[in-house]
Amino acid sequence: MPAPSYVHGVSPQPLLGDTVGTLLDRIAASHPQRPALVARSQGIRLDYREFHAEVERVAAGLMSLGLQRGDRIGIWAPNRYEWVVLQFAAPKLGLILVNVNPAYRLHELEYALNKVRCRALVLPRRFKTSHYLDMLMELAPELSQAQAGLLQSERLPSLREVILLDDEAGPGTRRWRELATRADEAVLARMREVESQLSFDDPVNIQFTSGTTGAPKGATLTHHNIVNNGYFIGEAMRLTELDRLCIPVPFYHCFGMVLGNLACVTHGACMVIPGEGFDVLATLEAVQEERCTGLHGVPTMFIAELEHPQFSRFDLSSLRTGIMAGSPCPIEVMRRVVSDMHMSEITIAYGMTETSPVSFQSTTQDPLERRVESVGRIHPHVEVKLLDERGRIVPRGTAGELCTRGYSVMLGYWEDEELTREAIDESRWMHTGDLAVIDEEGYCSIVGRLKDMIIRGGENVYPREIEEFLYTHPKVQDVQVFGVPDEKFGEQVCAWVRLRDGCVSSEAEIQSYCRHHLAYFKVPHYVRFVEEFPMTVTGKVQKYLMREAMAGELGLPVT
Repeated sequence: MPAPSYVHGVSPQPLLGDTVGTLLDRIAASHPQRPALVARSQGIRLDYREFHAEVERVAAGLMSLGLQRGDRIGIWAPNRYEWVVLQFAAPKLGLILVNVNPAYRLHELEYALNKVRCRALVLPRRFKTSHYLDMLMELAPELSQAQAGLLQSERLPSLREVILLDDEAGPGTRRWRELATRADEAVLARMREVESQLSFDDPVNIQFTSGTTGAPKGATLTHHNIVNNGYFIGEAMRLTELDRLCIPVPFYHCFGMVLGNLACVTHGACMVIPGEGFDVLATLEAVQEERCTGLHGVPTMFIAELEHPQFSRFDLSSLRTGIMAGSPCPIEVMRRVVSDMHMSEITIAYGMTETSPVSFQSTTQDPLERRVESVGRIHPHVEVKLLDERGRIVPRGTAGELCTRGYSVMLGYWEDEELTREAIDESRWMHTGDLAVIDEEGYCSIVGRLKDMIIRGGENVYPREIEEFLYTHPKVQDVQVFGVPDEKFGEQVCAWVRLRDGCVSSEAEIQSYCRHHLAYFKVPHYVRFVEEFPMTVTGKVQKYLMREAMAGELGLPVT
């Protein structure tokens, strides 16, 4: 009789009892002169002593503004050194860092800031085509007449402080550099007193993850969640203080913040930021010039690097490890990453924001085929079981819903008990909605999703959120959004739209409407206008038939 699909991560290494702040205190004391952070586009280089000092100054500066334990501070920015400093400074004061996706537009920004009642927001003036301050001013025009720290906005009623990542302050804002100047010895002493009262079970981070209800949910993570997950991720990569990890994946996501920054800091390794956003040449140059030993990315990033016309001119021989995650990787791509990029110890990881995020990860010793056809084995101190539709554990080799329990499971969705109960049962099992198979050796393969989530190039896209938004278009009567296969991104977003009687529209009009309000990766790549949707006899929409029809139209295989 096959063994049940239940695994738990037995480990001789105990869980860490650190907060984010005491972790940094400990590592900085152990490795004061080791490089901590390199932000190449900003010309920043800090060792752990300097990084620790900057973090403490910023934390004290935030305290001087009147921010208190439990307040939420948002960061709406691409990858910059200030993002990393704030990631470690906010927890020292007991603040809860709120990660705001830099691709968010007005509709999403307003919802996120109000959902968790952000008191402060850190943002750059602009990045590429995103004019962050202008967008914020559109939501909060009162900023133009406000004194710094005294904003009173009708649409953002909780927001008081706006901190600008710019040398020149804007109306109603204060400059980031002012924070450190406010940190005199008295304020630093008060900050350390506050820090001494914190618990590793306190909430420290809110990350938004959309759901089938259509509205983003604030997954609330503790110090214990993310410190330990970062530590065991780094252990799987065999990180030490001699490693230098190139992190081109976004910090607003767990990939950059936990698998990147916290995996480094828990081991005294160096965080290397190749640029504010992903750029192939900047990433390759960073690896070569900084002699990086590790590199993170989703498969599309690695493919872009391997296929760049100038790839062969870069010396990547310093590379050893890294993580590929976000979507399945073709084995030929993995072989090229190992052979052409020298990443013989690259690992694969699986998880979700609600579990801090990693539950399964391959090791540096796993055979290459295992690292491609599975997501590795269970992480230390984590439990997983696979359930059938009646809630029974399925045998090994049989697909079931992946449920996970342990230190890594979030506190819950911010101020949403109902949705939290739907996700986490009475025994603290997190129901992921993913279908998985666990084999006799404990390797896990993700085989599908119970829900309709689309994974586009490593970004999670939830159809209901896009559907709810498109219902606000005056010409749209009904809409269904689903994923279709795509060679480059894994999946693309497709919308089938029923127009109101007498209305005429176009694919470009629908896309333009979305583009002005939603993140680029949520904008439907395909739009089709239909008279009806395929339905069951009981009136349920059959998205799988739509997916099959679109795949047939596009000449694509159905996954």
